[in-house]
Amino acid sequence: MSQTPYSVLITGAASGLGEAAARLFVSQGWQVFLVDRDQTRLLALVAALGSGLVRYQAADLSQAEEVASSHAAALAAFGQLDAVIFNAGICGANMPLEDYPEELFDEVLAINLKAVWRGLRAVVPAMKARGKGSIVITSSIQGLAALPGTTAYTTSKHALVGMMKGAALELAPFNVRVNTIHPGYAATPMMHTIHEMVSPDNPQQFEAAISASIPMKRYARAEEVAQLMMFLASDQSSYSTGGCFSADGGLLAALP
Repeated sequence: MSQTPYSVLITGAASGLGEAAARLFVSQGWQVFLVDRDQTRLLALVAALGSGLVRYQAADLSQAEEVASSHAAALAAFGQLDAVIFNAGICGANMPLEDYPEELFDEVLAINLKAVWRGLRAVVPAMKARGKGSIVITSSIQGLAALPGTTAYTTSKHALVGMMKGAALELAPFNVRVNTIHPGYAATPMMHTIHEMVSPDNPQQFEAAISASIPMKRYARAEEVAQLMMFLASDQSSYSTGGCFSADGGLLAALP
């Protein structure tokens, strides 16, 4: 008798780290439910994956009702979720804190932080009742350190660590694990946007300078970060909870 495939919900799935995760989980035979607000890119990814293992829903995770409906749809599609990858996020702006627009600050926290809190509330009851599950939250190296000009982003990514640790303690008795991953500079569309935002005149020179500052002298491939997501989502990390897992090429180790 064949075993039911593992199932995973991935937010922010249409590009970058989320897309890499979607491709990896499908390649390993997982059922995947993909959520992203960019419906065009989401549909293109679903078509490219071409797998009966894939379900999806376009959703703006800054909206409470869309978090609830998309996460409920994932649970309904598979009957259970073995893992959730809370990966959706935006970078906001790069500017002095006193100039940072309050509306943009609120938007960054709504998507990067509050959507995860809402998502936890949506999926945790079923995981607790089942007595099993893994939740992986994409933070950033800016969840463990800071860069000037990124007040909202840095705040949101630090706050995710506190949310993760609190959830990990609450859910450990139910065998539900919660961890954060902390990617450094990765070759993704979001990172290209940041290059152009910080150095509009010469984004390539900025990227080269950043690469030189990384001990491994290169950006991460999205697939390398997805492998860390897979490890934490799977039973291979069955005793890991409440942890911050970096994928940064040694960047944080080089800080004072």
